[in-house]
Amino acid sequence: MIKKLAVWFLCLSLLYTQSISADEKFLSLKKNKTNVRYGPGLDYPIKYVYRKVNLTVRQIDKKENWRRVVFLDNNSGWIHWSQLRPSNSVITIEEKILFKKPSNFSEPFARLEKGRLLVIKKCENDWCNVTTDNYNGWIKVKNIWGSTK
Repeated sequence: MIKKLAVWFLCLSLLYTQSISADEKFLSLKKNKTNVRYGPGLDYPIKYVYRKVNLTVRQIDKKENWRRVVFLDNNSGWIHWSQLRPSNSVITIEEKILFKKPSNFSEPFARLEKGRLLVIKKCENDWCNVTTDNYNGWIKVKNIWGSTK
């Protein structure tokens, strides 16, 4: 009897941990001005205002139409789902080189600083075609914050 109860509890805990990790994913801010709140609702006060379209965030929880997100700088809060979209960008977490083609032997033509926001056009193998300000090229997907899928 105790053995059956232990197996049942183990299966239930595995299902619970899978549902938690299913909520975690990368998203991007949809608007130039996004309010981040202390809680999941309009009754909660505004904690931060982010003014960066396409900024990458990581969803860690959801409650009805609200998503709890974490930014690269570890700020967190709640954003209404209408202000978010599937991730289309990444942030460099170390200095990167922008190449003309997806190859180490291609011509490098720009150095990207740590913390640069890059909008993804497409990805192939370990490379992504990105744009940032006036640059368009390819980077390796190593040491970036965000999802390339």
